[in-house]
Amino acid sequence: ISVENPQEFTDFPLSSRTQIALKEAKYEIPTKIQKESIPIALSGRDVLGAAKTGSGKTLAFIIPILELLWQQKWSSMDGIGAIIISPTRELAYQTFEVLRKIGKKHDMSAGLVIGGKSMEEEQRSIIATNIIVSTPGRLLQHMDETPNFDCNNLQLLVLDEADRILDMGFADTMNAILENIPDERQTLLFSATQTKSVKDLARLSLNEPAYVSVHENSTSSTPSRLKQSYMVCELQDKMNLLFSFIRNHIKSKILIFMSSCKQVKFVYEAFRRLRPGIPLLALYGKQKQLKRMAIYNEFCRRSEAVLFATDIAARGLDFPAVDWVVQLDCPEDANTYIHRAGRTARYQKDGQALLVLLPSEEEGMLEELKKKKLNLTSIRVNPSKLMSIGKKLEALCVKDVEIKHWAQKCCISYARSVFLQGNKDVFDVHKLPMEEFARSLGLMNPPRIRFMKVWELIYHTNSINCLSNTNCYHHEHVLKYLETGKEDWSF
Repeated sequence: ISVENPQEFTDFPLSSRTQIALKEAKYEIPTKIQKESIPIALSGRDVLGAAKTGSGKTLAFIIPILELLWQQKWSSMDGIGAIIISPTRELAYQTFEVLRKIGKKHDMSAGLVIGGKSMEEEQRSIIATNIIVSTPGRLLQHMDETPNFDCNNLQLLVLDEADRILDMGFADTMNAILENIPDERQTLLFSATQTKSVKDLARLSLNEPAYVSVHENSTSSTPSRLKQSYMVCELQDKMNLLFSFIRNHIKSKILIFMSSCKQVKFVYEAFRRLRPGIPLLALYGKQKQLKRMAIYNEFCRRSEAVLFATDIAARGLDFPAVDWVVQLDCPEDANTYIHRAGRTARYQKDGQALLVLLPSEEEGMLEELKKKKLNLTSIRVNPSKLMSIGKKLEALCVKDVEIKHWAQKCCISYARSVFLQGNKDVFDVHKLPMEEFARSLGLMNPPRIRFMKVWELIYHTNSINCLSNTNCYHHEHVLKYLETGKEDWSF
Protein backbone atom coordinates (compact mmCIF):
# COMPACT_ATOMS: atom_id res chain seq x y z
CA ILE A 1 0.00 0.00 0.00
CA SER A 2 1.42 3.36 -0.99
CA VAL A 3 1.95 6.15 1.51
CA GLU A 4 -0.42 8.28 -0.56
CA ASN A 5 -3.29 5.89 0.18
CA PRO A 6 -2.83 4.49 3.70
CA GLN A 7 -5.63 2.39 5.15
CA GLU A 8 -4.20 2.01 8.66
CA PHE A 9 -1.67 3.91 10.76
CA THR A 10 0.73 1.00 10.32
CA ASP A 11 0.87 1.89 6.60
CA PHE A 12 2.58 5.20 7.39
CA PRO A 13 6.42 5.21 7.56
CA LEU A 14 6.44 6.03 11.27
CA SER A 15 8.94 5.21 14.00
CA SER A 16 8.22 2.21 16.21
CA ARG A 17 7.88 4.60 19.16
CA THR A 18 4.99 6.44 17.54
CA GLN A 19 3.41 3.24 16.23
CA ILE A 20 3.42 1.63 19.69
CA ALA A 21 1.84 4.72 21.27
CA LEU A 22 -0.85 4.88 18.57
CA LYS A 23 -1.67 1.22 19.12
CA GLU A 24 -1.85 1.61 22.90
CA ALA A 25 -4.16 4.62 22.45
CA LYS A 26 -6.32 2.46 20.13
CA TYR A 27 -5.77 4.64 17.06
CA GLU A 28 -5.90 2.21 14.14
CA ILE A 29 -7.75 3.71 11.16
CA PRO A 30 -6.75 7.23 10.07
CA THR A 31 -9.42 9.77 9.16
CA LYS A 32 -9.51 11.44 5.74
CA ILE A 33 -7.64 14.56 6.86
CA GLN A 34 -4.98 12.35 8.47
CA LYS A 35 -4.63 10.18 5.36
CA GLU A 36 -4.10 13.18 3.11
CA SER A 37 -2.10 15.58 5.27
CA ILE A 38 0.30 13.33 7.23
CA PRO A 39 2.28 12.08 4.17
CA ILE A 40 2.61 15.66 2.89
CA ALA A 41 3.74 16.95 6.29
CA LEU A 42 6.22 14.08 6.67
CA SER A 43 7.79 15.13 3.36
CA GLY A 44 8.59 18.51 4.90
CA ARG A 45 6.08 20.57 2.94
CA ASP A 46 3.78 23.23 4.40
CA VAL A 47 0.11 22.25 4.74
CA LEU A 48 -3.06 24.34 4.60
CA GLY A 49 -5.73 21.98 5.91
CA ALA A 50 -9.48 22.54 5.79
CA ALA A 51 -11.78 19.99 7.38
CA LYS A 52 -14.99 19.80 9.34
CA THR A 53 -14.93 19.80 13.09
CA GLY A 54 -14.36 16.32 14.52
CA SER A 55 -12.32 15.19 11.52
CA GLY A 56 -9.14 14.38 13.46
CA LYS A 57 -6.97 17.42 12.80
CA THR A 58 -5.04 17.04 16.07
CA LEU A 59 -3.28 13.80 15.12
CA ALA A 60 -2.69 15.22 11.64
CA PHE A 61 -0.12 17.61 13.10
CA ILE A 62 1.06 15.80 16.25
CA ILE A 63 2.33 12.77 14.33
CA PRO A 64 4.47 14.83 11.88
CA ILE A 65 5.91 16.88 14.77
CA LEU A 66 7.04 13.79 16.66
CA GLU A 67 8.39 12.06 13.57
CA LEU A 68 10.30 15.00 12.10
CA LEU A 69 11.95 15.88 15.42
CA TRP A 70 12.74 12.20 16.08
CA GLN A 71 14.38 11.90 12.66
CA GLN A 72 16.63 14.82 13.61
CA LYS A 73 17.44 13.18 16.98
CA TRP A 74 16.08 16.24 18.77
CA SER A 75 16.97 16.60 22.46
CA SER A 76 16.67 19.14 25.27
CA MET A 77 20.01 20.60 24.18
CA ASP A 78 18.44 21.62 20.85
CA GLY A 79 15.78 23.79 22.49
CA ILE A 80 12.36 24.56 21.03
CA GLY A 81 11.71 22.45 17.94
CA ALA A 82 7.96 22.87 17.48
CA ILE A 83 5.25 25.27 18.61
CA ILE A 84 1.52 24.51 18.48
CA ILE A 85 -0.74 27.57 18.82
CA SER A 86 -4.36 27.02 19.89
CA PRO A 87 -7.08 29.68 20.30
CA THR A 88 -8.18 28.74 23.83
CA ARG A 89 -6.70 27.29 26.99
CA GLU A 90 -9.12 24.37 26.85
CA LEU A 91 -8.12 23.39 23.34
CA ALA A 92 -4.43 23.84 24.18
CA TYR A 93 -4.85 21.57 27.21
CA GLN A 94 -6.66 18.94 25.15
CA THR A 95 -3.98 19.05 22.43
CA PHE A 96 -1.28 18.72 25.07
CA GLU A 97 -2.97 15.61 26.49
CA VAL A 98 -3.04 13.99 23.02
CA LEU A 99 0.61 14.94 22.53
CA ARG A 100 1.52 13.30 25.85
CA LYS A 101 -0.36 10.15 24.90
CA ILE A 102 1.18 9.77 21.43
CA GLY A 103 4.62 11.09 22.35
CA LYS A 104 5.14 9.13 25.56
CA LYS A 105 7.65 6.71 23.97
CA HIS A 106 9.82 9.55 22.67
CA ASP A 107 12.54 11.26 24.69
CA MET A 108 11.47 14.80 23.81
CA SER A 109 10.01 17.20 26.37
CA ALA A 110 6.73 19.07 25.96
CA GLY A 111 5.19 21.99 27.82
CA LEU A 112 1.76 23.60 28.14
CA VAL A 113 2.04 27.39 28.09
CA ILE A 114 -1.29 29.13 28.76
CA GLY A 115 -2.65 32.02 30.78
CA GLY A 116 -4.02 31.34 34.24
CA LYS A 117 -0.84 29.54 35.33
CA SER A 118 2.30 30.84 37.04
CA MET A 119 4.43 32.83 34.60
CA GLU A 120 7.54 32.29 36.73
CA GLU A 121 7.05 28.53 36.80
CA GLU A 122 6.66 28.45 33.02
CA GLN A 123 9.77 30.60 32.57
CA ARG A 124 11.91 28.14 34.53
CA SER A 125 10.97 25.16 32.35
CA ILE A 126 10.20 26.61 28.94
CA ILE A 127 13.82 27.12 27.84
CA ALA A 128 14.55 23.37 27.88
CA THR A 129 11.21 22.40 26.30
CA ASN A 130 11.22 20.83 22.82
CA ILE A 131 7.51 21.08 21.94
CA ILE A 132 5.36 23.97 23.20
CA VAL A 133 1.56 24.00 23.16
CA SER A 134 0.37 27.53 23.78
CA THR A 135 -2.29 30.19 23.39
CA PRO A 136 -1.25 33.22 21.28
CA GLY A 137 -1.17 35.85 24.02
CA ARG A 138 0.84 33.76 26.46
CA LEU A 139 3.37 32.75 23.81
CA LEU A 140 3.98 36.36 22.81
CA GLN A 141 4.32 37.30 26.48
CA HIS A 142 7.12 34.76 26.88
CA MET A 143 8.78 36.01 23.71
CA ASP A 144 8.75 39.53 25.18
CA GLU A 145 9.50 38.82 28.84
CA THR A 146 11.29 35.48 29.30
CA PRO A 147 15.10 35.78 29.32
CA ASN A 148 16.87 33.40 26.91
CA PHE A 149 13.60 32.40 25.23
CA ASP A 150 15.02 31.26 21.91
CA CYS A 151 13.10 30.08 18.84
CA ASN A 152 16.02 30.22 16.43
CA ASN A 153 16.05 26.43 16.01
CA LEU A 154 12.29 26.17 15.45
CA GLN A 155 11.48 23.47 12.88
CA LEU A 156 7.69 23.37 12.86
CA LEU A 157 4.90 25.83 13.60
CA VAL A 158 1.31 24.61 13.90
CA LEU A 159 -1.67 26.97 13.80
CA ASP A 160 -4.68 24.99 15.03
CA GLU A 161 -8.21 26.37 14.53
CA ALA A 162 -6.69 29.37 12.74
CA ASP A 163 -10.10 30.85 11.97
CA ARG A 164 -10.98 30.84 15.65
CA ILE A 165 -7.62 32.43 16.56
CA LEU A 166 -8.41 35.32 14.24
CA ASP A 167 -12.09 35.54 15.26
CA MET A 168 -10.92 36.08 18.85
CA GLY A 169 -8.90 39.13 17.83
CA PHE A 170 -5.39 37.67 17.79
CA ALA A 171 -4.39 38.90 14.31
CA ASP A 172 -1.87 41.46 15.63
CA THR A 173 -0.55 38.94 18.15
CA MET A 174 -0.01 36.37 15.40
CA ASN A 175 1.83 38.91 13.26
CA ALA A 176 4.14 39.69 16.19
CA ILE A 177 4.77 35.98 16.82
CA LEU A 178 5.64 35.39 13.17
CA GLU A 179 8.20 38.20 13.36
CA ASN A 180 9.90 36.42 16.29
CA ILE A 181 10.41 33.03 14.65
CA PRO A 182 12.69 32.00 11.77
CA ASP A 183 11.41 32.12 8.20
CA GLU A 184 13.10 28.80 7.45
CA ARG A 185 10.60 26.46 9.06
CA GLN A 186 7.72 24.15 8.19
CA THR A 187 4.20 25.38 8.96
CA LEU A 188 0.97 23.40 9.27
CA LEU A 189 -2.21 25.52 9.36
CA PHE A 190 -5.56 23.89 10.09
CA SER A 191 -8.91 25.65 10.00
CA ALA A 192 -12.55 24.61 9.92
CA THR A 193 -13.39 27.53 7.61
CA GLN A 194 -11.34 29.36 4.99
CA THR A 195 -12.20 33.02 5.57
CA LYS A 196 -10.39 35.99 4.04
CA SER A 197 -8.49 36.57 7.29
CA VAL A 198 -7.36 32.92 7.34
CA LYS A 199 -6.13 33.25 3.76
CA ASP A 200 -4.26 36.43 4.71
CA LEU A 201 -2.61 34.61 7.61
CA ALA A 202 -1.76 31.69 5.32
CA ARG A 203 -0.01 34.04 2.90
CA LEU A 204 2.11 35.42 5.75
CA SER A 205 2.96 32.10 7.40
CA LEU A 206 3.01 29.43 4.67
CA ASN A 207 5.47 28.78 1.86
CA GLU A 208 3.96 27.10 -1.23
CA PRO A 209 1.63 24.94 0.89
CA ALA A 210 -0.25 21.85 -0.17
CA TYR A 211 -3.98 22.55 0.19
CA VAL A 212 -5.87 19.67 1.81
CA SER A 213 -9.67 19.89 1.92
CA VAL A 214 -11.38 16.59 2.52
CA HIS A 215 -14.94 17.94 2.54
CA GLU A 216 -14.84 20.62 -0.16
CA ASN A 217 -17.39 18.86 -2.37
CA SER A 218 -19.58 17.67 0.48
CA THR A 219 -23.31 18.37 0.28
CA SER A 220 -23.38 19.16 4.01
CA SER A 221 -21.31 21.29 6.37
CA THR A 222 -21.60 18.76 9.20
CA PRO A 223 -20.57 15.09 9.67
CA SER A 224 -22.64 12.56 7.72
CA ARG A 225 -23.51 10.56 10.85
CA LEU A 226 -24.99 13.56 12.63
CA LYS A 227 -28.79 13.48 12.86
CA GLN A 228 -30.05 17.07 13.03
CA SER A 229 -33.45 18.34 14.11
CA TYR A 230 -35.04 21.51 15.41
CA MET A 231 -37.98 22.36 17.61
CA VAL A 232 -39.97 25.59 17.99
CA CYS A 233 -40.60 26.49 21.61
CA GLU A 234 -41.94 29.58 23.37
CA LEU A 235 -39.35 31.27 25.58
CA GLN A 236 -41.37 30.67 28.75
CA ASP A 237 -41.55 26.93 27.99
CA LYS A 238 -37.80 26.35 27.62
CA MET A 239 -37.18 25.33 31.24
CA ASN A 240 -39.94 22.71 31.13
CA LEU A 241 -38.64 21.44 27.79
CA LEU A 242 -35.05 21.22 28.99
CA PHE A 243 -35.81 19.45 32.26
CA SER A 244 -38.14 17.01 30.48
CA PHE A 245 -35.51 16.28 27.85
CA ILE A 246 -32.91 15.51 30.51
CA ARG A 247 -35.30 13.29 32.49
CA ASN A 248 -36.09 11.32 29.32
CA HIS A 249 -32.41 10.85 28.40
CA ILE A 250 -30.76 9.97 31.71
CA LYS A 251 -28.77 7.17 30.06
CA SER A 252 -27.16 9.59 27.62
CA LYS A 253 -24.20 11.95 27.48
CA ILE A 254 -25.62 15.40 26.72
CA LEU A 255 -24.01 18.76 25.96
CA ILE A 256 -26.36 21.75 26.33
CA PHE A 257 -25.44 25.19 24.99
CA MET A 258 -26.77 28.48 26.34
CA SER A 259 -25.98 32.09 25.51
CA SER A 260 -24.41 33.40 28.71
CA CYS A 261 -22.47 32.42 31.81
CA LYS A 262 -25.29 33.55 34.09
CA GLN A 263 -27.81 31.34 32.31
CA VAL A 264 -25.54 28.33 32.67
CA LYS A 265 -24.98 29.13 36.34
CA PHE A 266 -28.70 29.45 37.13
CA VAL A 267 -29.83 26.36 35.23
CA TYR A 268 -27.03 24.27 36.74
CA GLU A 269 -27.74 25.40 40.31
CA ALA A 270 -31.53 25.09 39.96
CA PHE A 271 -31.57 21.72 38.21
CA ARG A 272 -28.99 20.37 40.66
CA ARG A 273 -31.50 20.99 43.44
CA LEU A 274 -34.31 19.40 41.42
CA ARG A 275 -32.27 16.17 41.06
CA PRO A 276 -33.09 14.97 37.52
CA GLY A 277 -31.33 11.62 38.08
CA ILE A 278 -28.15 12.20 36.06
CA PRO A 279 -24.84 13.91 36.99
CA LEU A 280 -24.86 17.63 36.10
CA LEU A 281 -21.81 19.76 35.25
CA ALA A 282 -21.32 23.36 34.10
CA LEU A 283 -18.56 24.89 31.96
CA TYR A 284 -18.30 28.62 31.30
CA GLY A 285 -15.74 31.36 30.87
CA LYS A 286 -15.72 32.97 34.30
CA GLN A 287 -14.55 29.84 36.10
CA LYS A 288 -10.94 29.54 37.18
CA GLN A 289 -8.74 27.61 34.79
CA LEU A 290 -8.08 24.63 37.08
CA LYS A 291 -11.80 24.23 37.77
CA ARG A 292 -12.62 24.30 34.06
CA MET A 293 -10.03 21.61 33.41
CA ALA A 294 -11.42 19.45 36.21
CA ILE A 295 -14.96 19.77 34.81
CA TYR A 296 -13.77 18.99 31.29
CA ASN A 297 -12.01 15.83 32.51
CA GLU A 298 -15.02 14.78 34.58
CA PHE A 299 -17.39 15.05 31.61
CA CYS A 300 -14.93 13.16 29.39
CA ARG A 301 -14.71 10.37 31.96
CA ARG A 302 -18.45 9.81 32.36
CA SER A 303 -20.65 7.87 29.94
CA GLU A 304 -23.87 9.41 31.32
CA ALA A 305 -23.87 13.10 32.25
CA VAL A 306 -25.17 16.55 31.32
CA LEU A 307 -22.81 19.46 30.68
CA PHE A 308 -24.33 22.96 30.54
CA ALA A 309 -21.96 25.21 28.61
CA THR A 310 -21.44 28.51 26.87
CA ASP A 311 -19.69 28.69 23.51
CA ILE A 312 -16.32 28.31 25.24
CA ALA A 313 -16.94 24.56 24.82
CA ALA A 314 -18.05 24.81 21.19
CA ARG A 315 -14.76 24.99 19.31
CA GLY A 316 -12.07 22.36 19.21
CA LEU A 317 -12.78 20.59 22.49
CA ASP A 318 -13.07 16.86 22.04
CA PHE A 319 -15.64 15.32 24.36
CA PRO A 320 -15.68 11.57 23.67
CA ALA A 321 -18.94 9.77 22.88
CA VAL A 322 -21.42 12.66 23.23
CA ASP A 323 -24.88 11.36 22.32
CA TRP A 324 -26.76 14.67 22.13
CA VAL A 325 -25.92 18.32 21.55
CA VAL A 326 -28.83 20.57 22.51
CA GLN A 327 -28.68 24.23 21.53
CA LEU A 328 -31.21 25.68 23.95
CA ASP A 329 -30.54 29.21 22.70
CA CYS A 330 -30.29 30.12 19.04
CA PRO A 331 -26.65 30.42 17.88
CA GLU A 332 -25.52 33.79 16.55
CA ASP A 333 -24.97 32.40 13.04
CA ALA A 334 -24.74 29.21 11.00
CA ASN A 335 -21.02 28.75 11.69
CA THR A 336 -21.66 28.79 15.44
CA TYR A 337 -24.38 26.18 14.93
CA ILE A 338 -21.95 23.97 13.00
CA HIS A 339 -19.24 24.21 15.65
CA ARG A 340 -21.68 23.51 18.48
CA ALA A 341 -23.28 20.56 16.71
CA GLY A 342 -19.81 19.25 15.86
CA ARG A 343 -19.22 18.21 19.47
CA THR A 344 -21.08 14.99 18.63
CA ALA A 345 -20.86 12.50 15.72
CA ARG A 346 -17.07 12.78 15.85
CA TYR A 347 -14.66 10.26 14.31
CA GLN A 348 -17.26 8.22 12.39
CA LYS A 349 -19.59 7.85 15.39
CA ASP A 350 -23.33 8.56 15.51
CA GLY A 351 -24.73 11.62 17.23
CA GLN A 352 -27.81 13.81 17.44
CA ALA A 353 -28.17 17.59 17.46
CA LEU A 354 -31.29 19.45 18.57
CA LEU A 355 -31.77 23.17 17.93
CA VAL A 356 -34.42 24.99 19.97
CA LEU A 357 -35.82 28.09 18.27
CA LEU A 358 -38.28 30.76 19.33
CA PRO A 359 -41.15 31.39 16.89
CA SER A 360 -39.54 34.75 16.04
CA GLU A 361 -36.22 33.04 15.24
CA GLU A 362 -37.46 30.12 13.13
CA GLU A 363 -37.70 31.60 9.63
CA GLY A 364 -34.52 33.68 9.74
CA MET A 365 -32.29 31.02 11.32
CA LEU A 366 -33.45 28.19 9.06
CA GLU A 367 -32.70 30.43 6.08
CA GLU A 368 -29.16 31.01 7.40
CA LEU A 369 -28.65 27.27 7.88
CA LYS A 370 -29.82 26.48 4.35
CA LYS A 371 -27.05 28.71 2.99
CA LYS A 372 -24.60 26.27 4.64
CA LYS A 373 -26.30 23.23 3.06
CA LEU A 374 -28.01 22.38 6.33
CA ASN A 375 -31.58 21.08 6.32
CA LEU A 376 -32.88 20.23 9.78
CA THR A 377 -35.87 17.99 10.47
CA SER A 378 -38.72 19.64 12.34
CA ILE A 379 -39.90 17.73 15.41
CA ARG A 380 -42.57 18.39 18.05
CA VAL A 381 -42.71 17.86 21.78
CA ASN A 382 -44.45 14.70 22.97
CA PRO A 383 -47.04 16.16 25.41
CA SER A 384 -47.10 12.96 27.48
CA LYS A 385 -43.39 13.37 28.29
CA LEU A 386 -43.44 17.10 29.04
CA MET A 387 -43.03 17.97 32.72
CA SER A 388 -43.89 21.28 34.39
CA ILE A 389 -41.30 22.57 36.86
CA GLY A 390 -42.55 26.16 37.20
CA LYS A 391 -43.93 25.70 40.73
CA LYS A 392 -40.76 23.93 41.86
CA LEU A 393 -38.57 26.75 40.54
CA GLU A 394 -40.85 29.31 42.19
CA ALA A 395 -40.53 27.48 45.51
CA LEU A 396 -36.75 27.37 45.10
CA CYS A 397 -36.60 31.13 44.49
CA VAL A 398 -38.73 31.81 47.57
CA LYS A 399 -36.67 29.53 49.80
CA ASP A 400 -33.18 30.17 48.41
CA VAL A 401 -31.99 33.77 47.98
CA GLU A 402 -28.99 32.64 45.93
CA ILE A 403 -31.21 30.85 43.39
CA LYS A 404 -33.46 33.90 43.13
CA HIS A 405 -30.40 36.08 42.53
CA TRP A 406 -29.16 33.79 39.74
CA ALA A 407 -32.64 33.64 38.20
CA GLN A 408 -32.67 37.44 37.97
CA LYS A 409 -29.18 37.49 36.46
CA CYS A 410 -30.20 34.75 34.01
CA CYS A 411 -33.21 36.74 32.83
CA ILE A 412 -31.23 39.95 32.32
CA SER A 413 -28.20 38.32 30.67
CA TYR A 414 -30.40 36.43 28.20
CA ALA A 415 -32.12 39.65 27.14
CA ARG A 416 -28.74 41.34 26.80
CA SER A 417 -27.35 38.51 24.66
CA VAL A 418 -30.29 38.75 22.25
CA PHE A 419 -30.09 42.55 22.20
CA LEU A 420 -26.41 42.45 21.19
CA GLN A 421 -26.86 40.01 18.30
CA GLY A 422 -26.13 41.56 14.93
CA ASN A 423 -28.64 39.68 12.76
CA LYS A 424 -31.90 41.46 13.50
CA ASP A 425 -33.75 39.26 10.99
CA VAL A 426 -33.30 36.46 13.53
CA PHE A 427 -32.94 38.22 16.88
CA ASP A 428 -35.48 40.80 18.07
CA VAL A 429 -35.35 41.57 21.78
CA HIS A 430 -38.68 43.41 21.56
CA LYS A 431 -40.47 40.18 20.62
CA LEU A 432 -39.34 38.41 23.80
CA PRO A 433 -42.07 37.79 26.42
CA MET A 434 -39.76 38.78 29.28
CA GLU A 435 -42.39 38.78 32.05
CA GLU A 436 -43.50 35.26 31.17
CA PHE A 437 -39.87 34.16 30.86
CA ALA A 438 -39.07 35.55 34.32
CA ARG A 439 -42.01 33.67 35.82
CA SER A 440 -40.85 30.46 34.13
CA LEU A 441 -37.55 30.83 36.03
CA GLY A 442 -39.46 30.98 39.32
CA LEU A 443 -39.49 34.76 39.75
CA MET A 444 -42.74 36.23 41.02
CA ASN A 445 -41.70 39.66 39.74
CA PRO A 446 -39.51 40.17 36.67
CA PRO A 447 -36.25 42.06 37.22
CA ARG A 448 -35.88 45.56 35.83
CA ILE A 449 -33.98 45.47 32.56
CA ARG A 450 -32.95 49.07 32.29
CA PHE A 451 -31.07 48.98 29.01
CA MET A 452 -34.28 47.89 27.23
CA LYS A 453 -36.19 50.79 28.79
CA VAL A 454 -33.46 53.21 27.76
CA TRP A 455 -33.29 51.85 24.23
CA GLU A 456 -37.07 52.00 23.81
CA LEU A 457 -37.03 55.63 24.93
CA ILE A 458 -34.30 56.42 22.40
CA TYR A 459 -36.12 54.54 19.68
CA HIS A 460 -39.43 56.29 20.23
CA THR A 461 -38.05 59.80 20.72
CA ASN A 462 -35.29 60.29 18.19
CA SER A 463 -34.50 56.91 16.70
CA ILE A 464 -33.00 57.81 13.35
CA ASN A 465 -30.78 60.67 14.46
CA CYS A 466 -29.72 59.12 17.74
CA LEU A 467 -29.06 55.55 16.67
CA SER A 468 -27.05 56.61 13.65
CA ASN A 469 -24.91 58.94 15.75
CA THR A 470 -22.32 57.14 17.88
CA ASN A 471 -21.65 60.41 19.70
CA CYS A 472 -25.23 60.56 20.92
CA TYR A 473 -25.49 60.93 24.71
CA HIS A 474 -28.08 58.18 25.11
CA HIS A 475 -26.29 55.85 22.69
CA GLU A 476 -23.06 56.16 24.69
CA HIS A 477 -24.79 55.44 27.97
CA VAL A 478 -26.65 52.39 26.69
CA LEU A 479 -23.36 50.95 25.43
CA LYS A 480 -21.68 51.84 28.72
CA TYR A 481 -24.44 50.02 30.57
CA LEU A 482 -24.08 46.95 28.38
CA GLU A 483 -20.33 46.88 29.04
CA THR A 484 -20.64 47.25 32.82
CA GLY A 485 -23.70 45.03 33.17
CA LYS A 486 -24.94 46.99 36.19
CA GLU A 487 -28.67 46.53 36.54
CA ASP A 488 -29.02 49.65 38.74
CA TRP A 489 -27.62 52.01 36.06
CA SER A 490 -30.02 54.77 35.05
CA PHE A 491 -29.93 58.22 33.50
